[in-house]
Amino acid sequence: MELSEHPLIRELCSLALPAGDYVVTGSGPLLAHGLRNVERDLDVVARGDAWKAALRLGDPVLPLSGYGCLVSLFGGRIEVFDRWLPGSPGPDAMIEAAEWVQAIPFSPLGDVLACKERLGRPKDREDARLIRRHLGLPEK
Repeated sequence: MELSEHPLIRELCSLALPAGDYVVTGSGPLLAHGLRNVERDLDVVARGDAWKAALRLGDPVLPLSGYGCLVSLFGGRIEVFDRWLPGSPGPDAMIEAAEWVQAIPFSPLGDVLACKERLGRPKDREDARLIRRHLGLPEK
């Protein structure tokens, strides 16, 4: 599937965020690698001009994690954060580590796996299982 055909990716691309200043994280990388569909929302970590662009489009609020700021766009379908979850690398490190899939920066699956296993929620455990299988890693 062309990522550009996915409704959430179309909305993300319509923002025209500077590519060197954001990364799609959360479950988005699973979509990029064809591991599962993502229907609810895309999580984006932004810095610099991409974060400034998000601030022009919406008001920052405290995310559920209580960590950093979140700008919710398109009725919550695109969530732009100024940093990711506690225990995660900072935005600069996340953005610099991005893997490019069809001209969109995504967090590497290994990084997503570490975060999902740290969170341990039922949906994260399932995502971790899909990533481990895709990467040829043993089940935990």
